[in-house]
Amino acid sequence: MSKPTEPFVVMMTLDRETSSVVLTRSDGKEARQPMMRPPFASTSLLARLHYAPSLGGLLAVTRNGDEVAFELPARGRSNQLERRLVVYLDQNMWRPVSDALQGGSTVGRRDRDAAEQLAEWVRCRRIVLPASAGHYHETTKWSLTDKRYRLGLTILQLSRGWQMRDPLQVRRDEIGGMFRCWLGTTDDARAASVFTLAPNSLHSPSRLVPYSPPSDFSADDAFRLAALTSASAYIDVMLDAERVEPGPEPGWVQVNQQFSDWLDAQKWDSQQKRRSIDALLFADLRRELAEEAHAAGLSQQELQQWAQKQPMKGFSALPATGLYREMLHNRHLNRGTQWEKNDLTDMLYLSCAAGYADFVVCERHMREPLERGVRRLGLPTKVFRRLSEAVAALGDALEQQAPNNDVRTDREADVPGHG
Repeated sequence: MSKPTEPFVVMMTLDRETSSVVLTRSDGKEARQPMMRPPFASTSLLARLHYAPSLGGLLAVTRNGDEVAFELPARGRSNQLERRLVVYLDQNMWRPVSDALQGGSTVGRRDRDAAEQLAEWVRCRRIVLPASAGHYHETTKWSLTDKRYRLGLTILQLSRGWQMRDPLQVRRDEIGGMFRCWLGTTDDARAASVFTLAPNSLHSPSRLVPYSPPSDFSADDAFRLAALTSASAYIDVMLDAERVEPGPEPGWVQVNQQFSDWLDAQKWDSQQKRRSIDALLFADLRRELAEEAHAAGLSQQELQQWAQKQPMKGFSALPATGLYREMLHNRHLNRGTQWEKNDLTDMLYLSCAAGYADFVVCERHMREPLERGVRRLGLPTKVFRRLSEAVAALGDALEQQAPNNDVRTDREADVPGHG
């Protein structure tokens, strides 16, 4: 006769109404621990957080009764995509998706069908729609409270915790890989895990100091706590009742506008202009180049040798940085270019996405230079400007995949009782 199994915790709940932590055991019993202070800020729209350790999922419930389910990272697993295709939506593409799924009357039938199909593929674990810091930046500063909430909710519900790593960190990783390739210590300059569930990936350490668990925690517990803290913070920030106030106008707009105007006046051929644009980019990247060269182990003499041998040629092997360079060339070579404050953000995030995602959907004025750069670098990414066209191509790609019996739907992966 087997011994009875000891009860174990199947659910942890952080409850706003009672300001307590609720532990639910496998035998159905509960233990409540009051918290010393309220777990959520006054402007937070979260009511409860549920965590099921055995399933590796976090479920957030808002004060409006809406639910957000996040997948959580597994320690020691660098890739949890499980053959899912990565589809990156530019910010202007998330709005029609949100409107369509929320029943907006202004969305056309084709966009509505496309949005519903994307959501279905997410539920069936066929695709991943990652969120980026750019999405958070644009969404959280929107002044229309209700629309900001609905858009943020849609991004959270469909991204399910998947993030695109900070493009500035991806750039650093690629530059470091480029130097290691030059030294012969590696043969691949690509960045790793650009689309990830890893905690605190939206912003690099240089832009945001991540939360550090207590030093006496085990490695497993520390990783679990960091993942839960990161995921809950991302949800809370996106849905907060107060918007994030826009910052000052970026100075780079004037710099690039002056450079474009100056370049238009030069009687040079395209190759001469490209070299001039490369000089501008090289100056912009000088800090990353110096720091990553040092980290890769280059001596001062080796760095000088690298700089003397047409260094920008190495950028063609860097998916994200190489695409950013191509987009910069295209914008500056296009006579009469007028630079807007969001152009750099769009270029930075879209070049990173297109360097590593399977599909990218963005507006026309960015799609054309991005697609041209993808072709020049020989990347496999498909770039679209319409949701319906992207969904049609995505459907074809999914049909070509071999059946995967291990793929689970979201109802099998979510917290039990809340699917």
